[in-house]
Amino acid sequence: MKFFIDTADTAEIRDMAEVGLLDGVTTNPSLVMKSGRDFLEVIQEICELVDGPVSAEVTALDADQMVVEGLKLAKLADNVVVKLPLTWDGLKACRRLVSDGVQTNVTLCFSANQGLLAAKAGATYVSPFIGRLDDLGVDGMELIHDLRAIYDNYGYETEILAASIRSAAHVQDCAIAGADVATVPPAVLKGLVKHQLTDKGLEAFMADWAKTGQSIL
Repeated sequence: MKFFIDTADTAEIRDMAEVGLLDGVTTNPSLVMKSGRDFLEVIQEICELVDGPVSAEVTALDADQMVVEGLKLAKLADNVVVKLPLTWDGLKACRRLVSDGVQTNVTLCFSANQGLLAAKAGATYVSPFIGRLDDLGVDGMELIHDLRAIYDNYGYETEILAASIRSAAHVQDCAIAGADVATVPPAVLKGLVKHQLTDKGLEAFMADWAKTGQSIL
């Protein structure tokens, strides 16, 4: 499974990229707003920091304007993926942008039927929002399982980009369910390495090593 980081904070992206585990980045208007910076400037900088896909979201609501904005975003860098809402106009824009060779990420997916339409529209990625479904008392992971089954049934190449991930358990469940990508907040990605037994074991090893009085260097 590929890991994308869900942020517009270039300092965090730079830190994650140095580890070599970062496959891409997703952003949205809310994340860019938090950065307090110019939208196009932020996207360009992120694209320079990572080699993988960088999702940049349109702000228009009608298909024609989405296409205009999408084409402008796509010109910023070769690795820009145009993010579109899962609406009727969003699907229209997706089809047109894909026909122009632009990668797309259809976002705000909350049902298998929506995901099916996104795949038929040719979306490069579809973003089901796990955490927001959980908030409504619905098991968000069922959507990942359903999309995986549907896409495998018909050979759709659209990648399942699990979003609104809140915990390490979400990441693990998405990997088991067959999500192609998980986009996670920086804190969640860093937290995947943590386990109390790892910390405890390392503490014991270091204590024993200190007793030897030796040094590798």
